Amino acid sequence: MPGIVCIVAYRPKPGHETELLDLVRGRVPTLRKEGLATDRVPVIVRAKDNTIIEVSEWKSQQAIEDAHKNPRVLAMWDKFFAICDCVPLKTVPEAETMFAGFEPMPD
Repeated sequence: MPGIVCIVAYRPKPGHETELLDLVRGRVPTLRKEGLATDRVPVIVRAKDNTIIEVSEWKSQQAIEDAHKNPRVLAMWDKFFAICDCVPLKTVPEAETMFAGFEPMPD
């Protein structure tokens, strides 16, 4: 059964850019430990306005639903919401162009 590829845009709150990048880097490993994400390597990039964009793959729709009941995932999400806002991809200026280009983030 194929997974579900998800694209998320995280806009850091002022002064939390580095902390957010570290948290994003740990997101998929946390989801994998909980059996919710595939082994696909996530792509993490940064927009000119410092929004971090992550492309990753959930195992299934059920995995997404299970995440909303998982205490470890909920604790991780609380950390995210303290330092960033999840925003629609269309609000990132680069997303308005035909070939959106972003700065790749090193592992």
